[in-house]
Amino acid sequence: MKVNKQKHLSILFIGKAGDFFSRQAADFILVHYPSAKIIYSARQQAFPQELLNWDGDLIVSYLSQWIIPKTLLQKATIAAINFHPGPPEYPGIGCTNFAIYHQADEFGVTCHHMNAKVDTGKIIAVNRFPVYETDTVFSITQRCYSQILNMFYTIFSLLMNDKDLPAAEEEWKRKPYLRKDLDELCRLTPDMDIKEIEQRIKATNYLQPWAFMQVGDEVFKLTAEDIKTRRYLSYLSQPNLS
Repeated sequence: MKVNKQKHLSILFIGKAGDFFSRQAADFILVHYPSAKIIYSARQQAFPQELLNWDGDLIVSYLSQWIIPKTLLQKATIAAINFHPGPPEYPGIGCTNFAIYHQADEFGVTCHHMNAKVDTGKIIAVNRFPVYETDTVFSITQRCYSQILNMFYTIFSLLMNDKDLPAAEEEWKRKPYLRKDLDELCRLTPDMDIKEIEQRIKATNYLQPWAFMQVGDEVFKLTAEDIKTRRYLSYLSQPNLS
């Protein structure tokens, strides 16, 4: 899709509230397109219905916490693109978590066209990087944020220089992970092998643990102290606590 660099682009940028990298990307757009509409999303906030009245050329979803309605996507005359913190092997939510769980040796970030269903549109570009045994969900996520900002600058440089958006020779490798998939990854039960439990704990620890132990109908949210002292092991020897 070609953009005339002389044209005044009408841009809608949807970033992530409180995110340094989203702010950097938005500031870059405003330098070159001062009339761009900038909005920041938060997971606990509903999608602003007034955005459905927007009409323009380009929608940029940058770590957006909202699913953008199809009716709005269709209003972008040039493209509606998303920057996803994961490679084509990991679409959807919790991508970094599942990469740690699967002990992936490579990860990456993806820019793609947006469809109504998240992380299914044609892929524009992919940047990959190695994952190390000592990596955590946090460390990989931070590298993703840096990689996405660099990718954003690259993509916008093409647009501003009257270049076509590229088409990567890659496709999504699976259906997008859903919230219920991530919730299930956080769930520990006494019958799980200890290696499975500790891999799940590692894969769902982002500054604080998300994992919980379910014993019958009882649910015990793990704390950082539980993980540090491996207190969760006590549940394994008491399978009938409920």
